[in-house]
Amino acid sequence: MQTSTPFMVDVLGSIDLPPQHTMSEASLPNHVQPFRMGRAQQWGVWLILLILLWSLSRVDLSWARFVLGLEGAGKFVERMFPPVFDPRAELVKGLWETLQIAVLASAAGVVLSLPMGLLAARNLMPASVTWVARFIITLCRTFHPVIVAIVFVKAVGFGVLAGILALTVASVGFLGKLFAEAIEEVSMKQVEAVRATGASFANVLGFAIIPQVLFRFIGFIAYEVDSNLRNSTMVGIVGAGGMGGTLFAAFQRFDYDFVLGMVLCIMALIVLGEALQLLVKKVFGQ
Repeated sequence: MQTSTPFMVDVLGSIDLPPQHTMSEASLPNHVQPFRMGRAQQWGVWLILLILLWSLSRVDLSWARFVLGLEGAGKFVERMFPPVFDPRAELVKGLWETLQIAVLASAAGVVLSLPMGLLAARNLMPASVTWVARFIITLCRTFHPVIVAIVFVKAVGFGVLAGILALTVASVGFLGKLFAEAIEEVSMKQVEAVRATGASFANVLGFAIIPQVLFRFIGFIAYEVDSNLRNSTMVGIVGAGGMGGTLFAAFQRFDYDFVLGMVLCIMALIVLGEALQLLVKKVFGQ
């Protein structure tokens, strides 16, 4: 009876391959070749380390300052307990405005981002159109929502409207880029097949583009709603409505126990938004 032992297993469970099965690095496939940094990459790593060390040297951080900060933080945390949820009307008003800003800004951002992402897709539009669309998307993404909120507070005054406009701009910058990249990754075979039937551009979108990107778009939109829910608590600090204004006022009054109550409510709102995001993805089969 002929027997073969391609490999032997010792009592500890290790595997000893025979010499004929050893592989040199040259015989390995390209996707499993060991990584080696070139000279330019090594210089890049050293440059990053030097920038990091230089940045740390400019922070003016000392052990005494760190200990002093810990002492102040301990006193601050001590004054936050137990949390207080009154005045209740002020708390409810801030939460309601935060929710309004997040939902309305997300809806407006989606409506504006869909055509903007389509115009920015380089596989569907000429270069002259995509460059303009991508410039607008980049411009909307350039500044932090708080900076944009300051501009709109000056333009339209204090309140929820300024927060909605600021987060709408941020949503266009984020969703427009993701929509454009998702459209550029679609299979052009389906697009060409629909075009070969003599279909209009709207039919190409409906039968070749949207079916390929729909689920990804839903995921992007769900994430943007969650992001706007968090950002809407910040724009209120500059007077653009939402919980941020209530939180800032409480800090000014040194009502740290009420601050903790608001923080807990914001955390509950974020957790609720995360649960809704997961539910949406489950319903649409993601």
